[in-house]
Amino acid sequence: MRITALAGGVGGARFLRGLLHHLERTGDTDAELTIIGNTGDDITLFGLRVCPDLDTLLYTLGGAVHEGQGWGRADESHHVAEELVALGAQPTWFSLGDKDFATHIYRSQLLGQGMPLSAVTTHLAARWGLPDRRVTLLPMTDTPVETHVVVEQGGGPEAIHFQQWWVRHQAALPAERFVVAGLDRATPAPGVLDALRTADVVLLPPSNPVVSIGIILTVPGVRDALRGARAPVVGVSPLVGGRPVRGHADVCLETIGVASTSEAVAGLYADFLDGWLVDETDPMAGRTRPVVLARPLLMSSVGTAADIAGAALGLGRRLAAKGTPA
Repeated sequence: MRITALAGGVGGARFLRGLLHHLERTGDTDAELTIIGNTGDDITLFGLRVCPDLDTLLYTLGGAVHEGQGWGRADESHHVAEELVALGAQPTWFSLGDKDFATHIYRSQLLGQGMPLSAVTTHLAARWGLPDRRVTLLPMTDTPVETHVVVEQGGGPEAIHFQQWWVRHQAALPAERFVVAGLDRATPAPGVLDALRTADVVLLPPSNPVVSIGIILTVPGVRDALRGARAPVVGVSPLVGGRPVRGHADVCLETIGVASTSEAVAGLYADFLDGWLVDETDPMAGRTRPVVLARPLLMSSVGTAADIAGAALGLGRRLAAKGTPA
């Protein structure tokens, strides 16, 4: 079975770790998973290219993530960051650990030698044993893109990097809109469209629907590939009780004029979505288009994440057996 997933950072990584756990416990070791990761969060810091969502996926699936944070490395030290502060280097609001710095140094070195991001990511994935688990991680594009947020600052609107809005300001600055710089030059990374076209099931983890999955969908050709995919597309709502489990997805939805409901989020994917998992208390339960499955959606452990991922995969398999999509 070929599974393709679109994913952002923490929520997507935990869901996909759960999916791998589900496949292992059910003995489905022949399954192949291709992950298309969001790169709109990417930023250059201290001369190094940082890819937060790709790194969170690598560290989580590689067994090295800081579980409490959901991002960064476990057992981390911060000597380099402390010295940068002592030197007066900016910014000071984005924390990078020493082991994490090694990832960014190596990535930037390879990019500086002319290697595309997709090839660099393949090298990093090998470090964490992803190929041994039949997992392929692809950036959504090799073109450098960055999500910016237009906010009201002082005398008028100003575009700031998404990470500054998300991390430094905790999404508290009222946002007018999101803008993806570099998108006009972007094309899907090698393998992205093929992974969507040849999948048996396409999964949308509970990643941010606006600035994670939503950004992936803006890459030219990706949305069209999902519309034309032979495989059913099954998503998992990122909302429980109308609120995100973590992060600021509700603020992002408000910015684009979409209500913080599972129904409204499903509407963002309406042109290709076949199945939708919602929390058991959600009023969407029982809908038939898309086919809605209600179940507990809190990923409180690897086991509960595996249950959720298994339910999404099972729904995809049932839809495929029925000939969905039409």
